[in-house]
Amino acid sequence: MNASETEMREAMTYELVTVFGGSGFIGRHTVRALAQAGYRVRVAVRKPNNANYLLPAGTVGQIQILKSNVLRDDDVAEAVHGAHAVINLVGVLKPWGSQRFEALHVDAAARVAAAAAEAGAQVMVHLSALGASLESASSYARSKAKGEAKVREAFPAATILRPSLVFGPEDDFFNRFAGMARFSPFLPLIGGGQTKFQPVFVGDVAAAIRKAVVDPATARGRAYDLGGPVAYSFRELLEIVLRDTGRRRILLPIPFALASFGAALTQFLPLAPLTMDQVTLLKQDNVLLKGALTFDDLRLDPTTVEAIVPSYLWRFRPKGQFHAMASASAGTP
Repeated sequence: MNASETEMREAMTYELVTVFGGSGFIGRHTVRALAQAGYRVRVAVRKPNNANYLLPAGTVGQIQILKSNVLRDDDVAEAVHGAHAVINLVGVLKPWGSQRFEALHVDAAARVAAAAAEAGAQVMVHLSALGASLESASSYARSKAKGEAKVREAFPAATILRPSLVFGPEDDFFNRFAGMARFSPFLPLIGGGQTKFQPVFVGDVAAAIRKAVVDPATARGRAYDLGGPVAYSFRELLEIVLRDTGRRRILLPIPFALASFGAALTQFLPLAPLTMDQVTLLKQDNVLLKGALTFDDLRLDPTTVEAIVPSYLWRFRPKGQFHAMASASAGTP
């Protein structure tokens, strides 16, 4: 952080920031980053009991948990009252019950942005997704693009961040496949495993959000595509999982047609591993496009997969933290 940012941070210490979706994967890191920057943080969530673990991320009284439903106008208005900045992290990877793409990614996004503008918030940060497009064949990607448009309409100066696949200790990608490798003799390569991703560390996404709040002149009214320093194929990511968990498994190519058929049979189950819409998403690379604003424009350096993933996948190794010792005594690599 440079001198001007430090001065700005000190000037805004104790300003209130409201975070919608702060109890989720990206939310927990965002709340911590904002608290460390000296802000008071109001975490607006449907289930406050699920967010109490965030309280120790700040000093006594610095973090407030507020019961709030983004589908209700009154709740949202109450949550943004008096806020200097409003951050919307609400989203789902697959629809379930009342948690639908249109309701959360479009209607709720518009509601939060409009309420932030009405309340006089100085900063609005909206989390979208890399690949969001009105022309996409994916309902998820289309809903994210619609949400961006609604946010821009209600709060023109909003900062929009579009991360690629987000990884970190609580992620649903590396952890899921590492867990699968414990019991399954193979890991599925959907579409042959050629789809490319540019995984971004959750801590870097939180840093980008904090940057937009601390130094709004850097990001105000712009959209940033957030990806890590390296692009990997789906196959390469699963190879990283196997390497870091010390396991050998067959990487089995699954044609898109077969993956779609399987997803159609199971997508409505609570723990369905894959939906048809997610198969559709996997047909397109999820990497930074030439000319897009990125971490470089935020003056932030993204972290590599190799620097972080081994630090939390060790627990999936056959001997856990003692895997290296056991392998050495057995004379295996």
